[in-house]
Amino acid sequence: MKRIVQLAGILMLVMMGSFVSAKDPVTIAIPVKGHARIQFGADKLAAALKKAGYPVRIVKQSSIKRGKQVIVAGLWQDALVKSQSVTGRDTSLGKEGFFISGGSSTGTQSLVVVAEAPSGVLYGLLELADQVAATGVLPATIQQKDKPQMVLRGACVGVQKPYYLPGRTVYEYPYTPETFPWFYNKQLWLNYLDSLVANRMNSLYLWNGHPFASLVKLKDYPYAVEVDEATFKKNEEIYRFLTTEADKRGIWVIQMFYNIIVSKPFAEKHQIKTQDRERPIIPLIADYTRKSIAAFVAKYPNVGLMVALGEAMEGVGNDDIEWFTKTIIPGVKDGLRLLGKTEEPPIVLRAHDTDAPEVMKASTPLYKNLYTEAKYNGEALTTYTPRGPWAELHRTLAKAAPVQIENVHILANLEPFRYGSADFIQKSVQAMHTVHNGNALHLYPEASYWDWPYAADSATPRLMQIERDWIWYKAWSRYAWNCDRDRVQEVAYWGGLLASKFGTGQAAGKSVLDAYEASGEIAPKLLRRFGITDGNRQTLTLGMFMNQLINPYRFGLFTLLYNSEGPEGEMLIEYAEKDWKGQSHTGETPVQIMQEVVAHGEAAVAAIEKAAGSVTREKDEFNRLKNDMYCYRALAHCFAEKAQASLWVLRYKYSRKVSDLDSALPYLQKSVDWYSKLTDLTKGTYRYANSMQTAQRKIPIGGNDGKNKTWAELLPHYQQELATFRHNIDSLKQPASANAAPATRALLQPAAVTITSAFEGNYNMAVGQMMFTDTMAVIKNYAPELTSLNALRFTKAKQIAEGTTIQFTTQEPVELLVGFFNKKVPGVLHEPELETNASANDYGQAEVKVANGIVVTGFPAVNIHSYGFKAGTHTLTLARGAVMVLGFVKAGQMQKPYDAGLVPGVTKLELDWLFE
Repeated sequence: MKRIVQLAGILMLVMMGSFVSAKDPVTIAIPVKGHARIQFGADKLAAALKKAGYPVRIVKQSSIKRGKQVIVAGLWQDALVKSQSVTGRDTSLGKEGFFISGGSSTGTQSLVVVAEAPSGVLYGLLELADQVAATGVLPATIQQKDKPQMVLRGACVGVQKPYYLPGRTVYEYPYTPETFPWFYNKQLWLNYLDSLVANRMNSLYLWNGHPFASLVKLKDYPYAVEVDEATFKKNEEIYRFLTTEADKRGIWVIQMFYNIIVSKPFAEKHQIKTQDRERPIIPLIADYTRKSIAAFVAKYPNVGLMVALGEAMEGVGNDDIEWFTKTIIPGVKDGLRLLGKTEEPPIVLRAHDTDAPEVMKASTPLYKNLYTEAKYNGEALTTYTPRGPWAELHRTLAKAAPVQIENVHILANLEPFRYGSADFIQKSVQAMHTVHNGNALHLYPEASYWDWPYAADSATPRLMQIERDWIWYKAWSRYAWNCDRDRVQEVAYWGGLLASKFGTGQAAGKSVLDAYEASGEIAPKLLRRFGITDGNRQTLTLGMFMNQLINPYRFGLFTLLYNSEGPEGEMLIEYAEKDWKGQSHTGETPVQIMQEVVAHGEAAVAAIEKAAGSVTREKDEFNRLKNDMYCYRALAHCFAEKAQASLWVLRYKYSRKVSDLDSALPYLQKSVDWYSKLTDLTKGTYRYANSMQTAQRKIPIGGNDGKNKTWAELLPHYQQELATFRHNIDSLKQPASANAAPATRALLQPAAVTITSAFEGNYNMAVGQMMFTDTMAVIKNYAPELTSLNALRFTKAKQIAEGTTIQFTTQEPVELLVGFFNKKVPGVLHEPELETNASANDYGQAEVKVANGIVVTGFPAVNIHSYGFKAGTHTLTLARGAVMVLGFVKAGQMQKPYDAGLVPGVTKLELDWLFE
């Protein structure tokens, strides 16, 4: 019997083979001198046909007879295409659009794939290959034309690391095999480029601080090269390989760089820093940078440049305009002259920490082919209803440039869990068009950007980002091509893809999509309603502390998150005040979001469980996805319970009833319980929550030296927060402490330092004191603990024109206290802001140490930051703008940040102490 079954199986295979081989041979004809993209597309179509059982040959000819199984591919002007007498040319399809006509059912009519440019032919051939792969046969007849809506559709690879290299600082990563072994892996690049072209992406951004010293040599600065000769040759080889292979696939490689950064050998030769945000433009650095750009353009003429003027360079004043117009653009033009070219390649101006509209006004008379780029939702994904001043900036840039690129950046609120909400992504791309007026996409990895090419999962071998997050790339690129696809049809499309991936029926595939889309609402809603920032200094999935929820301004609240990156609504502190005063609420409220994210979490778990029983393929990956749904549910419950606890605590601010704090306690307990579940779900499944593991991470807690990157590390902090709160409630209930408040703070002790730079004398902290020599503004009120400070007086006009420099020598560790006016008004220096300045915490200065600590006539309230220094001689340069230099104190006195509350007309009851 067994033998009979075996024979039957063999017979079946023979019959199947006979059936497949019975398909008529197919000839793919392409022009004799056709572009490499046409050859690549023909190869992909041939592979799909062979897999479907067709014998295939590719021929290069100037003409060919019409035939039932002949596919002709080329440009409208090619003799080969003209030999087919094809009609229906539509020039509006542009360089990437295509036209497919004909089919096997016509008997003598060839199937023709034709376009205005090689990329269009490539995409037409890929479309035909997709149809063959989906159906197993060539189309009987076809009349199809299509073109992308977005001009550029690109992804990004960070040639960077989660940590700083020894002796270096942020963004400084030379291209070496030791630091980036994957960079030299040709097969990895081919896999990645194939995934891009399969998704119809046409650009690839490489991010690095100063790539030139790894890729070019300069006659005038031979010592500036950062790599040895063998590595330099490897870099040349892999860069040429990458750009050549990318071009075959219609992909434009764009090298991004920051300004102003110089190579480490160059800096050491000239005894300067590699980067110094407050350093003025000097001729030596300008000449080095201009010649670096010229050499790069001449050596790699097909590689684009994206220029980040801000972050490593002061964004105040006209330095960014001067640098762009007198160094960057001339450098590109010098490179073109070396090539003997006059046609200007695009330069992409990144609108980050710079006044991009003003830069464009100054630059377009000098260089016409400028593109602009700006972050869609900051360094996160928060909404498909963008609005406010950030949306207005995008619209302004769209008017100034022919291509405005929408950058989906970092995704600090999504990592590390999987994200695949096709609905959210489609609506976001629609908003890029209709609200921002953008016409290009620049997509970051969904998670683990700094750890490319690996994902954060604990799987062995390590998962690759492009494989784990396939749906992320596929969804964004699909809607970058066409965001107006019918929603009903899209549900069927994604359901079918997921069913195929996991070996289920269509209904189960739809359930997986439901899980993706339910979970996909959680992180965006949480961040836009409860977060501190849209930047990567906050890792949302690690949670937040109570003080960050009830006193967000203390932690450097980034206001664009609330006025631009979500629907109109209320923060927790606003909701609590309105609720107490009996006022009506506006827009999206915290309570609404608390309820919605919990519902989303439960729906995601229910949907993934509904599909689980029918999974027959990729079971390990499905189980990882299922675990992510449980993680999202735990995260949603944790935030919702903590937000409810926060509302009760904020109510106590007005009621002064300890019973309100009692009401908060069980919610905080449940929040910790859910966080404990989240910790269990991530043990053994994730290596880390965030891939940026440096001191730039601040929320919920500092990430110095790669610490505090797992939920297991954070859980004890949240448990301690709960215990402290419980203890302080008990203390308030003691008769002697019924109206207790934090103890009076000790006076800050000044430190003895020798100041060698110029200033206009000292002053003591007292009402009526003037802090500037050229204004009548005086101190109106101040926190008592500042009384002993020996402040430094400056001239406001000089601070605005030149910045502020303090050079000093100290025999012991000290902290310099600097008072920043806490509203962004003209003429004042803005507080350190990691969203726009990666060096904003180099001295530990990013966090407000005393909020609302001083009141000055005619100015906003003052927030006090501290800059830490070891014993020795130091120079601190502050950027241009008015600022208070409050003097030096002995190190270690500014441990716990707090809000002094000196804001007239605001109800003040310090609550932070309840949790610290």
